Amino acid sequence: MKIRKFLQKCFKQFFQFLFKIFYGSVKLNIDLKNIKLLKKKKIINIKSDIEGVKDYHVYKIIKGRVYTDYVNHVAVISKNDLIDKISYQQIHGELKDASYNTVLKKGTPAIKKRIKGSVLSIVQGASGNNYGHWLLEMLPKIKLCSEHFPIEKIKYFYTPNLNKFHKETLSILNIKDNQIIDSKKYRHIEADELITVDHPSYYKGFIKDEFKLQPTWVIDWLKKTYLPHAKKFNSSKKIFIDRTDSLSNHCQFINQNEISDYLTRKGFVKYQLTKLSFLETVHLFKNAEIIVGAHGAALVNLIFCVPKTKVIEIKPITQTQTIFERLSFINQLEYRLIQTKKIDEHKKIEGDIDLSLDELDKCFNSFI
Repeated sequence: MKIRKFLQKCFKQFFQFLFKIFYGSVKLNIDLKNIKLLKKKKIINIKSDIEGVKDYHVYKIIKGRVYTDYVNHVAVISKNDLIDKISYQQIHGELKDASYNTVLKKGTPAIKKRIKGSVLSIVQGASGNNYGHWLLEMLPKIKLCSEHFPIEKIKYFYTPNLNKFHKETLSILNIKDNQIIDSKKYRHIEADELITVDHPSYYKGFIKDEFKLQPTWVIDWLKKTYLPHAKKFNSSKKIFIDRTDSLSNHCQFINQNEISDYLTRKGFVKYQLTKLSFLETVHLFKNAEIIVGAHGAALVNLIFCVPKTKVIEIKPITQTQTIFERLSFINQLEYRLIQTKKIDEHKKIEGDIDLSLDELDKCFNSFI
């Protein structure tokens, strides 16, 4: 086994060495003024309402390159200069400066795909195609770009690997499937004109804390863009978000059936969002009067709720993200949080939320 790992390491290093010969070594450039093929434009009409957050910019790089390992790193490169500030490197959940980017040591070990025309890059590693990150971070980059470059004039979009949901959101923006370049398939591209933008909200610190800086303009834009296209169906006003279809095993009820039966008696209808289209989900949340659900990406759809909608979020005390409280504040929702105690490790096979009906009852009564 040790010999096998040693040989794999040697092969990997040799592979990286070959690509350094093909494409050259990459060096860090922290002064954008020295990059002759780059043009930076300030965005005037979009401002974050978070105190201390910097202005937004759009960047255009002639013959610009992007390399991603599709996990933690995105390198934006002009010639062989790694461009500071707009490259992305997340190490153990923390956003680091460009000196940590993997290309400085390993180069760009993937065959380069040359793209004729303009490409907007919205990639940021593995988190990019997650439901919440896609809505709150990836799509708003398209809006930021449109302040200087009309979307209809951009030929291609460099994105995470997309599924039906992602494509549905893009279709509303008149972006077609044949305009998508999949960064999971093509880790390394060069475009005649590469366009990128500042991140809407994440500039420093740990990704679990980034949503504290969620700007209001993103929520307003998403509502304006997608609410008119909501696909109506006969949905309940009282909804319980069922996460048992989630690929993740966190934020699951140990007593799922007991909670579900209790809510059914109160007139709630259970929904698994994987069974709905994106635009049906938009309608579901727009139409709701009260929503109960465990902490998870489904609650990002609070974006589409009308003011005064009642929300009960349930999460274990080990979950520290406050994104749904922030979304509720922006949308003027009546938000309640139930935090459950840490449970024994042997019980986590069944779930990590042990919620008593008395606690849930008490929360319902707080709305009266």
